[in-house]
Amino acid sequence: MIRHLVLFKLNEGVERDDPRVVAGVETFRALGGQIEEVRFWECAWNISDRPIAYDFAINSAVDDADALKRYLEHPAHQAAGAQWREFATWVIADYEF
Repeated sequence: MIRHLVLFKLNEGVERDDPRVVAGVETFRALGGQIEEVRFWECAWNISDRPIAYDFAINSAVDDADALKRYLEHPAHQAAGAQWREFATWVIADYEF
């Protein structure tokens, strides 16, 4: 299986209660149930106040590299990413486990 981790940092001046962010979180919460390839899905706000911490995280898993590719290309994933590009940046890590 492949773990797909994404950590999001809200852009400067953007807060969690910004309507775009609220809508983006709702989109991500629903995303795991919309894409057949997803075997595990969780997302949540960071609870650490350390300065190096990111703001929001997605922890997911798919079966293999082909499933990851299909997930990344899925229209619902593409739409969610476009939504978050308006107010955040992110880093990812994909690894086998």
